[in-house]
Amino acid sequence: MNSNLRQLPIDERIRLVEDLWDSIAIDQAAIALSSEQMAELDLRIEAYEADGQIGRTAGQVIAELRKRL
Repeated sequence: MNSNLRQLPIDERIRLVEDLWDSIAIDQAAIALSSEQMAELDLRIEAYEADGQIGRTAGQVIAELRKRL
């Protein structure tokens, strides 16, 4: 790990990671998936659709995590 990064405060490092991740998300169309990855995504979508459950909202997940802390 770059020792210069460890000298930054944690909140600033988190902000850098978020900015980096956002920049990747913007360019995600440029990332080609292999046929195996596409097949796996198709299987997961089919499983999700067959399950019929919509899952939990972000608010529900956050509330549960806060209870655990």
